[in-house]
Amino acid sequence: MSARPPVRDWATDFDHFNLQWVEDPFPIWDDLRRRCPVAHSTRYEDGAYFASRYDDVREIAYDSEHFSSRRVIVREQKIPVVPSPPITSDPPEHTPARKVLLPAFTPQAIAKLKPRARAVCRELLERIGGAASCDGAIDYAQHIPVRVIAHMLDLPEADGDRFRDWIHRILEIGPTNPQVAMQTLEELTRYFHGHVEARRARPGDDLISFLIAARMDGQPLSQPNLLGMLRLLLIAGIDTTWSGIGASLWHLATHPEDRCRLAADASLMPTAIEEFLRAYAPVTMAREVVKETSVGGCTFKEKAQVLLSFPAANRDPAMFPDPDRVIIERAENRHAAFGLGRHRCLGSNLARMEMTVAIEEWLARFPDFRLADGARVKWSEGTVRGPRRLPFVLGTARNPV
Repeated sequence: MSARPPVRDWATDFDHFNLQWVEDPFPIWDDLRRRCPVAHSTRYEDGAYFASRYDDVREIAYDSEHFSSRRVIVREQKIPVVPSPPITSDPPEHTPARKVLLPAFTPQAIAKLKPRARAVCRELLERIGGAASCDGAIDYAQHIPVRVIAHMLDLPEADGDRFRDWIHRILEIGPTNPQVAMQTLEELTRYFHGHVEARRARPGDDLISFLIAARMDGQPLSQPNLLGMLRLLLIAGIDTTWSGIGASLWHLATHPEDRCRLAADASLMPTAIEEFLRAYAPVTMAREVVKETSVGGCTFKEKAQVLLSFPAANRDPAMFPDPDRVIIERAENRHAAFGLGRHRCLGSNLARMEMTVAIEEWLARFPDFRLADGARVKWSEGTVRGPRRLPFVLGTARNPV
């Protein structure tokens, strides 16, 4: 990070790997909305654009004629397209691929996972026990979605460290290091290939077996599509949610009035979760321009990459009154944390459930906690933004129910 050339002007030379952007992007986005709502940078192969207004982000997200989803990460150097349907699919392939996964992520399907998620949270909190301090990211948030997705796919929970390493390499290192990106994708593919072959021989009641048995346009999934979907489920189902959990805990640790209100009044939890999703939306996607067009008064050149920032859309004052203030009882909240258009996140029900359970269980055990004095929170770099280090000082723990 420190070796990267300094940014000359965020409007003409933006760099979303710059430490200032990573740690506190909101003032940068506010400035761009006022003077140059669509920024451009030549730091990335074929150039890259960044839209900071909600309406512009929405227009790009809905326009598959000009903006392709085949590349969903903005990279300094492009790598060969590695399909992970449906997220990398454009019409007409997108809808059939999405329909394959829909049954596994309905509210009814996710409700069945809630007891497992709660058990995982309580086990992690039991490990922290009566300690005076802990790391809310490393000791808690990062484990929850890892173990839930492992349960869904019937993968060994002991492989959690491998999952976290792969995600770090793909989403944080890979965008600026194509060799690391390709090597990690190959490792993931080999890993899932082994599990797919094992399920073909002995199917179970798990998501891998479900996808093997699934049909798309009346045919079994091709091996590349099957492996691509599994890569997507692992990557998208882990980092995004642990980042959302971590950011929510960071907010509560730094805003004691909200922490106290939420710990005392469970009825605030639904709107609080939606507000945390809006204010700290973790996911920025990407598009590739396949046909020159104009959005927000800016011409988007063919082959260029587009940083599709749902977090920036969620801070647009034209869409959200007082957008930089977290209002945990905010009633009208049409945020874009889960995306917009046909690619709206399939796993939104799962993410909401995991975030809700994680915060409920944490506050039930630790209603009083704060950041350690002088602590420096480390935020992740790249496509997904969330805290990677959260040094907490814990108050007196409540006994588990």
